[in-house]
Amino acid sequence: MKALLTATLALVACTICPASPSNIAAPAGKITGDYVEARTASVFAGACHYNGELVTTGREAIMAWSFTGGSYHGTDLSGVRAMASVTSTDNLSQEQAIRKTELIVDTHATAAQVSAVSDLLAAKCGSAIGKIVNVRRAAISFSHVKTEYSAKADGFAQMSVEAMPDDACCAQPNLVWYSPLTAL
Repeated sequence: MKALLTATLALVACTICPASPSNIAAPAGKITGDYVEARTASVFAGACHYNGELVTTGREAIMAWSFTGGSYHGTDLSGVRAMASVTSTDNLSQEQAIRKTELIVDTHATAAQVSAVSDLLAAKCGSAIGKIVNVRRAAISFSHVKTEYSAKADGFAQMSVEAMPDDACCAQPNLVWYSPLTAL
């Protein structure tokens, strides 16, 4: 499930709760950080383009998380980074699509953090990512500068995305957005 994706649109937020600045401690029970995904289909398109891709592409996605605060089952997730490659037999916008995921957790994470991230994503994002078929470790970099995001897991995947690079919107009628794979 190795892939190299470059996208032009970022879907960014915390994975589970509203984002908070990284220098502020997360409220009890809140997990904070950045999330970005890229898919093998246009994320923002006109209806004709969207419908054309619906049955031919969009079966893969790369997801990346950079946790800035919070804990799961008593394990602190601050500073943990993870990436996932999701594949399906159908376009990922289809709820019935059977999905499988390979999860990569940064080499700086402890064994407890790897387990906590895997359990968190399975519990909170299970319908979006499907069955986690493999969990492994690799060095992960995650950068967020202004509207640009990049994530890379050595030997696995990388993405470079920018939220509306020129701050323009398409003027075509009947625009369609894919919903993000996880709750924002």
